[in-house]
Amino acid sequence: MEATQPHSPTVNACRTHEICAGHRVFGHESKCSKIHGHNYSFEFHCNAEKLDKVGRVIDFSVIKSTLCRWLEDHWDHQFLVWEHDPIASSLEVADPDGVVRVPFNPTAENLAEHVLTVVAPELLADTGVRLQRLVLHETKKCWVEAQL
Repeated sequence: MEATQPHSPTVNACRTHEICAGHRVFGHESKCSKIHGHNYSFEFHCNAEKLDKVGRVIDFSVIKSTLCRWLEDHWDHQFLVWEHDPIASSLEVADPDGVVRVPFNPTAENLAEHVLTVVAPELLADTGVRLQRLVLHETKKCWVEAQL
């Protein structure tokens, strides 16, 4: 009988962050096609090949100063609109500093995937840590999960 190797646990460092943002889902078949907003809650689940010399995946303050700060600087209290949405230009005229054009329809799924695959790799590039999973709560009852 072959000896089995002990399984090393996967350890994630997790932090949440909340922002308020407006959006509309272009082409939605119901009320989400209207201009509205959410109190989004992001759960960041980070991991690394090994723990650092202190015994951590990453210091929680680094998650705060990278991922949480990015959300604050780019999406918090903004209106997120797909760059191809027919009303994008009108929204920008109405509120030039409050509209952020994004290259995707701003569904919870697309927001989570963008942070996971575009934003996080750039922000965490020098840390040896990756954002492995992101849970995005759009409401208390509805959320999406994106993971690598």
